[in-house]
Amino acid sequence: MKNVIQMSESIELGVVLAVSGGFMDAYSFVCRGGVFANAQTGNMLLFGVHLSEGDWAKALRFFLPVMSFAIGIALAELFRIIFKEKNTLHWRQFSVFVEAIILFGVSFFSQRYNLIANSLISFACGIQVESFRKVLGNNAATTMCIGNLRSATQNMVTFLETQKIEALKKSLLYFGIISSFIIGAVIGNFFVKLFQETAIRMCSIFLMIALTMMFVDRELQAQMEE
Repeated sequence: MKNVIQMSESIELGVVLAVSGGFMDAYSFVCRGGVFANAQTGNMLLFGVHLSEGDWAKALRFFLPVMSFAIGIALAELFRIIFKEKNTLHWRQFSVFVEAIILFGVSFFSQRYNLIANSLISFACGIQVESFRKVLGNNAATTMCIGNLRSATQNMVTFLETQKIEALKKSLLYFGIISSFIIGAVIGNFFVKLFQETAIRMCSIFLMIALTMMFVDRELQAQMEE
């Protein structure tokens, strides 16, 4: 039987997760006071700027999401350890489910609690970035774009130099993930304008779609098609 890409690394799941990632970043930035949900480099920069100015309150606003993001990564690893021997539910499925529940809960926080809301969103993003690190066997992120942009550009240059189709395919894959992230940001901004704080519930729907997709057994499908 030919090698089968598992659903957690499939292009379709990668697209859904990237749309979700773009949505979260747009939501936190536009609706929750200009804080990034995913782009922790930006949060670290702004933390440093406000720290240098002695504005402790604003510095904390950017510091807590960074710490929450790190805790989310650690929790995803804990899920991997706990569910390693489980056959009923894969740890990545549980990660997506927890992420969806967290984001749905964020929709009930008013603007007064933006610090908590942003921290929870970054926490969820940390879970996602650690749980899903590959698309079609290639290292890729669904919650940020800088690494994807580097890989997309590198592979495009490789294609122009060597004319290898595989390099072109990889480049287009990364540009596709980036485009999906941007589309998610567009959708996120649109829904924020319509529903304000509750717009993040749409992101939970995307994640539940991703969870449903992950129950598809691709290896079984491949066996049945042979």
